[in-house]
Amino acid sequence: MNKIKKYILLVLYYYFARFLPSGKMGKLVRYHICKGIFKKCGKNVNVERLATFGNGFNIIIGNNSGIGINSCIPNDTIIGNDVMMGPNTYILVHNHAFDRTDITMREQGFMERKQTIIEDDVWIGRDVLMTPGRTIKKGTIVAMGSVLTKDFPEYSIVGGNPAKLIKSRINNG
Repeated sequence: MNKIKKYILLVLYYYFARFLPSGKMGKLVRYHICKGIFKKCGKNVNVERLATFGNGFNIIIGNNSGIGINSCIPNDTIIGNDVMMGPNTYILVHNHAFDRTDITMREQGFMERKQTIIEDDVWIGRDVLMTPGRTIKKGTIVAMGSVLTKDFPEYSIVGGNPAKLIKSRINNG
C-alpha cells in the first residue's frame, strides 16, 4: 500500500476511528483501518478505542490479538498471536540519558530506542507499564498494575512494581 494511502488511514484513525465505541462496528472499523496502516496485521485483530501507536507503519500484530483500551505502544512493537492486552498498557520506547553528571539530565537527551516484542499466547493485565526493550515470552501472564523492568522465561506469571516472578505455568512434576 502506498505511503499516501497509509497517511490518509492514519488521519482517519486518529481523528475518527479511535473514538468509536468498543462495540462490534467500532472494532470492525478500527481493524480495517489498522490493517491498512500496520506493517502486518493478522486476522481477528482488536484495536480498542483510544489506543495510540505512533504512525503504526512498523507494527506487526498476529492473529487473534489486541491492543487494549487507551493503551500506548511504540511504532515498532511486535505482537504475536493470541495476545490479550488489558486497558492502559503503556510501553516506553526509550528513557532519558543520565550517565553524565557535568550537565543536567534534561540536556543529555535520550538513550537509544529499544523494540518491545510480545510473543504468542500472552495475557497482559490492565495498567501495565513496560520499560523499553522488553521481550514478553510465550505463555506469560503479566498481572495488572505491574511495572515490567526485565524479561522472564516462557510461561511465567509475573507481577508487582518492579515485576517479579510469581510462579511458572509449566508443570514441574
